[in-house]
Amino acid sequence: MLPNTTTSKVSRWDQHGREHTVRVQRSGPRRTIRCDTCGWRKPAQFLPWLKAEEHLAQEHQATVDPSAQGAPVGPS
Repeated sequence: MLPNTTTSKVSRWDQHGREHTVRVQRSGPRRTIRCDTCGWRKPAQFLPWLKAEEHLAQEHQATVDPSAQGAPVGPS
């Protein structure tokens, strides 16, 4: 039987209103994070969502959480 695979995502916007997304894929105990913007990919056993947020902030300067109140609704 194949392990159940689930995917979640972390999205942030940069200062220009562009959305950047890192997907966290879980297959059994293994987790892989992959950036939709630049293709960066990394295995992440612990704290994959935190590592996704760090990548978005460091590589794309994307720090605005779209689920936060007052976030922009798209490019200006």
